[in-house]
Parts: sequence; C-alpha cells; structure tokens
Amino acid sequence: MADYSLAQLQAELTRIDLLIQRAVRLMQLAGQSPDDALRGLYVSDDKAAALAARPIRFAELSPAQLPPEEQMAFDAAISQARKQARAIEQQARRAGVTLRLDHLCRVFGLDAFDRDALLICLAPALDLRFEQLYGYLHDDLTRKQASPSLILDLLGAPGPDRLHQLARFAARAPLLRHRLIECIAEAQADHPHLLGQLLQPAPFVVAWLIGHPPDRLPFQPGAHCITPDTEQIADACAWLPPDALDMLNREVASAQAVPDTAPPALVVWGADALARQSAGMLLAHQLGRPLLLADAALASLDERPLDVLTAWMRDARLLGALLCLRGWERWADEAGNLPAALVSALIDYPDWLVIEGRTGWPAVSTARRLVWVLCDLPAFEQRRRLWQRQVERAGVARADDIDYAALAGPFALSAAQIRDAVSRARDEAAQRACPLDAALLFAAARAQSSPALGSLARKITPRYAWADLVLPDDQVALLRELVVTVRSRPLVLEQWGAGRKLAASEGVTALFAGPPGTGKTMAAEVVAAELGLDLYKIDLSTIISKYIGETEKNLERIFSEAEHSNAILFFDEADAIFGKRSEVRDAHDRYANIEISYLLQRMEAYNGVTILATNLRANLDEAFIRRLQFAVDFPFPDEAYRLRIWQTLFPPQMPRDASVDFRVLSRRFKLAGGNIRNIIVGAAFLAAGDGGQVTMRHLLHSARRELQKMGRLVDDSDLIA
Repeated sequence: MADYSLAQLQAELTRIDLLIQRAVRLMQLAGQSPDDALRGLYVSDDKAAALAARPIRFAELSPAQLPPEEQMAFDAAISQARKQARAIEQQARRAGVTLRLDHLCRVFGLDAFDRDALLICLAPALDLRFEQLYGYLHDDLTRKQASPSLILDLLGAPGPDRLHQLARFAARAPLLRHRLIECIAEAQADHPHLLGQLLQPAPFVVAWLIGHPPDRLPFQPGAHCITPDTEQIADACAWLPPDALDMLNREVASAQAVPDTAPPALVVWGADALARQSAGMLLAHQLGRPLLLADAALASLDERPLDVLTAWMRDARLLGALLCLRGWERWADEAGNLPAALVSALIDYPDWLVIEGRTGWPAVSTARRLVWVLCDLPAFEQRRRLWQRQVERAGVARADDIDYAALAGPFALSAAQIRDAVSRARDEAAQRACPLDAALLFAAARAQSSPALGSLARKITPRYAWADLVLPDDQVALLRELVVTVRSRPLVLEQWGAGRKLAASEGVTALFAGPPGTGKTMAAEVVAAELGLDLYKIDLSTIISKYIGETEKNLERIFSEAEHSNAILFFDEADAIFGKRSEVRDAHDRYANIEISYLLQRMEAYNGVTILATNLRANLDEAFIRRLQFAVDFPFPDEAYRLRIWQTLFPPQMPRDASVDFRVLSRRFKLAGGNIRNIIVGAAFLAAGDGGQVTMRHLLHSARRELQKMGRLVDDSDLIA
C-alpha cells in the first residue's frame, strides 16, 4: 500500500527546496561568492562597508530582487509543487487515509505559516544537504539548522510586518508550546535574541512524520505505547474492583452518547497498583485507542518536568492514544501538591487523560471535570475470584482440594500479590514435583505479606496444635470462636453488610490474661497455625521510649507495616504499653495519657488480628478492655490439668524409664505449663549425659533447679522419688 503521508511530505519538501534555491540565488545576486572557501568564517573589509551602508530593511532577501524571467520560473516550479501535493491529498482522501502532516496541523492548530516553518526546520533532519545550504544562507557554516531569521527570509516579505511573525516562535506559540520544534541550547547561548536562535524538530515528530511504527518511536524516557490485547483486557476486568469497573463503563457510555462533550480526567488512585494500571488499559480498549503509558518516576532528571509532560502530551495526541500519567508524586512537593504549571497543563489537556497514583491527586478544577476512581485492595469476593482465576490459569492444581474462600479471607492481598503468590506456589510445586495444593498456596500467600515487619518484630513459627492446649473447655471454646470470627469477617462484614453500620473496623482484638507459663503464647501459636497466618511477637524494648512521642511513632510503624502483612500481632506484657491512665499531676502524666489514648485509637483502626497478653489484667486501662472483642483468662492449672500438661508436653519419642510417674509430679509440684516444659527439657539434658533415659531422679533434680530459679523454697520431701 502506498504511503500517501510520505509522498505528501516529499512533495512539500520539494516546494521548500525551491524556496531555498531561490534564496540561494538571491544571495549570489547580492554578491556572495560560493567559491570562497572561507566564506562564513570571516567578514571582509568590503562586506563590512556594504553592511554599514545598507539601510534597515528588516530582511536580507526579497524575491523582487530576482530577474523577471528567473522569478517567473521559480513561481511556476513552486506552483507545480503545490499542485503535486494537492493531488496526493486528494488521492489519500479517496482512499480514506489521514495524512500525518495534516493530522499534526489539525491537532495542534497550525496555520499555513506554522506548517511551512515546521517543514523548513524538518528539512535538515531528512536530507543533510540542507545543513550546508542553511550554513550558506546564514553566512555562517556552523549554523546548520533553521532559525527564525532564515524562516522569515524564506516565507515572509521584507518590511516591518515581517517582525510581527516573530511571535510564531515565542514559547507560548503552538510550534514551541507543544514541543514540535525545539531551540538548540548551545545556539541560544551564542544568540540570545530570538532571530538568531537555531531550531530543530523534535526527534519524535521526525520519526512519526516519516512513518516509524510505535515500537520504534523515540519516546521520552519513562513512556511507551501499547495496544492492549484480548487477554490483557480480560485481566483488567478481573483486577479492577467492581465499583471502579462500573464507573469506567458509565463514563465511556456517557461520552459515546454525547460525543461533543469535553472528556473528563480520571484520577485513578488506591493501594492496588495492578488495578490502577488496569484502569487505563480498559479505558483505552473501550475507546478503541492505543494507550501511552508515561511514568514520571522513570522520567529523565535532566529535563524540566513541564517539558517532559508536554512531550508526552504531544506524543499521545499525534498517536491518537489515551495518555496515562503514572508516578506523578515524584514531581509533587512535600505536601503532595504539583507545581501550578503542571496542574495547568493537565487541566488544559483537551483529550482523555488518566492520572494514576497511590494517593488521590489533590488538585481541583473548575475548568475540567475530574472523576476519582478508587482502586483499593480487593474485597473478599473479588479476592476469592482472583485466587480461583489465577489457580485455574496455572493449570496444575487440584481445584477440588482448594478452598478459595479460606485463602481470600485472612489474606488481604492486592491483585498483584495474589498473581505473584500463585506463580510462586506453581514454581514451588514444579520444583518439588508435586501437585499445587492449598498448603503451597497458603505458604505463598504468607510470603507475599510485607517482609519489612520482620525488622520491627520477631516472627514466631507456630509449633502447636489444638491437642497441645491444656485449658478448660470454656477457654478452648473462646479460642475457637476467635478463629471463626477471623475467618468469617468477609462474610459478615461485607456480604451480610454488618461492616457498613455495626462494626467500626475489620480488626479482631483479643486479650490473653493469666499467670506466667499458663499457655498464652502457645494459644497464640495455635490460633496462627489454624488460620495459616504469620505470628509476630512485638519486642517491647524496641517500642517503649522515654522520649515524648517516640513510643507512638514506633507503634505506628508496626501497625502501618502490619496493615500490609496480614499477620497476627502478639503483644506480650501488654500492660507495659496499654496501662491505665492516671490523674494528671505534671506534663509527664499528660503525655502518658495522650500516649494511651492514641494507642486505643490505633488499635481500633487496625484491620488485622491483635492479641495482647498480660500477667496482670487489672493493670490494663478499663476503656481499652471494654473495646476488646475477646478476653480469654488462662487459669493456673489444678492437679488434673497439670497431669494433662505433663503427659502432653513429654515427647513420645523421648526415652523414659518406667519409674516416671506424672501423677506424682503433678501432685507434688504446683507449677504452670511453662515451668513444666523447662523441667522436662532440663531432665532430658541430664539423661543425655547419664544413661540416655529420663528417670524420675532426673525429673526431680530438674524440678529442684526450676524451683530455685523461681525463688521458691524447696521441700526435700517433695524431691524423694
């Protein structure tokens, strides 16, 4: 198929070439000798005298200076070139082809003068002989590009009116405002006045005019153009939250119903990056246009942000693409506000525009309608569908064995995290040569949780199950209710609607209170193992600070990171942080109370699972206890429970002498489970160096050491086997 645009460009440049030939002839008639090898590098005495004697005419060249026969010949040739260009335009019109040069002029409002000025600047980029001709016409061989003076000589008539055309080369004029042509920086330093500045076309404009495909166009760093395929659009519909998808559909339908209305600018924001990225792709697909993705975070640091943004806008309009601006926060100040010039450029942009970022764009506009599209972390039902979709696409899973609701419930992951989790689980299954099952998916989901929490708290790997807990039935029932509550949050809060009015937060908070060693940490591990969530124990030494305000900052870091970790936070010795508020007697009391009040509010705002453990429940602030959902008391075990603890904690594979009597041990020693565990471990080490079998003597000796460590009196009669 013929490239009518390239043929038109050739015909137009032929006309420009004739204008240049005429100018060269005029220079020769004015006494310039092309045979002077040093012409343009010096000013002779004769030329200086001629310049001094010349009156002010505002122009070097005038076609009227040509002999009549030469003038008629040039006019005829120029007219013939115009006819050839018009003929190509008619052929393109009949073929239904939009010519690139005409499209550029229409999009950016260029008139005939601007169009020819652009062609004059373009000529050296397409044929290097024009560089020598421009050097000749400038009478300076180093000036090989077009200048306003040269353009006016070629296109304008002599006289004062010529200077009015200088406004065509002002910064706000179309040619430079849209960066169709650019001033050469080095030349500006030598010729600060407008007439002498050298101009060149933007590389993108040159490549686009001669028909380079989009994947070979010289975009600014950080930008590239895509045309979403069917699979990408299907993914975009899955990644986007239902509300955001409906809003995009409404905007497109409204624009199609009233095509003459000015399109809005869509501010796509929220925590889910993949959903944000999908909005632009889906909108471009619905409009039937390519998508120009421009990321300010990847833009060149050597150019002004406004110049970069202008170039992206120019490129999008030339390609007929939907412009999607990402990473605009890089150009914002500390308050999150963009410079006024950037805001004005975005507001004035006449086409569809997507402004994408993690936070909502703070600008407001009375001149243009803005539509805010929230792409927050997917809700439960969308997460469930995403898990199922990604697993089915992996094609290596036993779908019947996977409970997608169980995956979607506790893990508040983004769309990208779900995608990456399934990919990781699939690769792990391939490495192990086993099917992709729920266990691998749960492990991958935990791995997608934010790893930074590990620098703020200690991760605990759960080692216990329900069978290891030795507690009264009511306490075990409370713990199981806690698990059910965590699992049922999506159903109750989202699908049943309780979260809209009845519940202030999605978080689940629990208090484990009881003497040391009664199983509080073990219970937290059992809950974490049952839910498949990571458990992080908060180290109080890294949180509590004597400096005012530092404790709150430290705790805020933990809660903020935990928001994205889907982990259980376990605060041991919680009364040290969440203690009672006191009467204000001095500034320290006032700040201490402010600290506690802040902690209460932060706990309520946290959407995860928080477990507080304390040995002294009475020391906790009453207002705080009232806001907890669960309070589980861990009683000191009586003899019957101590017997169960001995039997449960003693490993079955550990060699044991027949003399060991757990009933005697549980009756003689009124100890909690933590102390019993220490006694068993100590006895095992004694037995390892003494016969290789745990005896009653080893257990009694270890019990003595444990009692001494606790500071309790040792009754020797209790230590007789």
